[in-house]
Amino acid sequence: MQYGNIARILGIFLMLFSLSMLPPGVIALIYHDSEPHTFLLAFLLTLLTGMGTWFFNRKNLKELKARDGFLIVVLFWFVLCLFGALPFYMADSPHNTFTDAMFESVSGLTTTGATLLTNIDGLSHAVRFYRQQLQFLGGMGIIVLAVAILPMLGVGGMQLYQAETPGPLKESKLTPRITQTAKALWFIYVGLTVMCAVAYWCLGMSSFEAIGESFSTVATGGFSVHDASFAYYNSSAIEYVAVIFMILSGTNYSLHFLALRDKHIRHYFADEEFRTYLTILICATIVVLVSLLSYDVYDDISTTFTKSLFNVVSLATTTGLTSGPFHLWPSFVPMLIMMVAIIGGCAASTSGGIKVIRLLLLQKQGNRELTRLVHPQAVLTVKFGKHPLPEHVMQAMWGFIATFFGIFALLLLALLANGFDLVSAFGALVATLANAGAAIGTDAQSFQHVDAISKWLLIFAMIAGRLEIFTMLVLFTPAFWRK
Repeated sequence: MQYGNIARILGIFLMLFSLSMLPPGVIALIYHDSEPHTFLLAFLLTLLTGMGTWFFNRKNLKELKARDGFLIVVLFWFVLCLFGALPFYMADSPHNTFTDAMFESVSGLTTTGATLLTNIDGLSHAVRFYRQQLQFLGGMGIIVLAVAILPMLGVGGMQLYQAETPGPLKESKLTPRITQTAKALWFIYVGLTVMCAVAYWCLGMSSFEAIGESFSTVATGGFSVHDASFAYYNSSAIEYVAVIFMILSGTNYSLHFLALRDKHIRHYFADEEFRTYLTILICATIVVLVSLLSYDVYDDISTTFTKSLFNVVSLATTTGLTSGPFHLWPSFVPMLIMMVAIIGGCAASTSGGIKVIRLLLLQKQGNRELTRLVHPQAVLTVKFGKHPLPEHVMQAMWGFIATFFGIFALLLLALLANGFDLVSAFGALVATLANAGAAIGTDAQSFQHVDAISKWLLIFAMIAGRLEIFTMLVLFTPAFWRK
């Protein structure tokens, strides 16, 4: 293991990350907040720590190995979340404990969107903007941005990209060079964010609200600049715009790349995962709509449809923005929405969850086993589209799903032992391990009253979910540390 090289790279990451403290400081000056000194101090602490770490290891320039990449990614998330917590910890309002500051930082950078803050409308503009910005940086993964820049500084990128990118088909690249791939992804990501912000602004949001909410929407993050989330705006038009951009952000970004390159949308509907993704959204929305209509939750069908569509899409893409108290909706609806959140969006999107492609492969594997019962001697392969999938992809899919639900069960028991009721524990884990943000039960509004031990369990869940379990768990295997 090249510890010196790893420390050098982490130092570079910290120096880059320190720049993210400057925009909130500028916002504080514009709005005459009392927080400029908080972000300036956080900037200096992060920058100096990064410079020192880089300086003492600057001569370690060896090529990264795969194991180094995994360790860097995990350390990267823990270290950047730690320094990202500084403004929350040092701010005059809210005055957070270290655990609370870490929880909010992790939730932002992992685009989970679970919060323990209350009276968000009463916070300074700088702190509110900083929360939204963390999601923007975490949305496509800061590492994917970094591999577009760091090759100029002597840092190999492919190991980091494969460890960071969500989904089971990590070997595929959009362009021959990893740097070009990262730039292409960020070009699309930033483009969607700008379009979303402009649309929000045109529909009546202030520039501050439009930028902040676009960060959350396209990153599928879940933080909002208001306590009431999107219910604050009371606008169907804004909700429909958000639905469009949440669906686009929950889509495999390689499809956006191909559609832009070829100037044609056929790539979307030729993709089996995307078709399944849309089918899940449509079916879940119809079920929720019929249920809400049968219980007369809203006065008219138009409002009922808007609320059903927005909240289903938000949770299905693991965004976590809300326009209504879905956790209070009658019958099975809150549990259905939570189950859709576990599935999540498409592979190589900003969404969390187990991903639609894994659900699709699970269904194909089930069909193959049923066929084998009838034809035991048949040689059967699983195809994705027109291409047969290698067996190792199927094994990885089984391994991920088994591990995901195994960790879910263990954490569920731990939360129950800490005093959670079953519904609240289930909701908290969907919110964190699936990076959905929104929850059901006693923590539907905020995680403020959760005890410290449970908060650290949920912090672990958020990072594990963001890194798709294996990237983190591989560090706990003896084989990883053997020479």
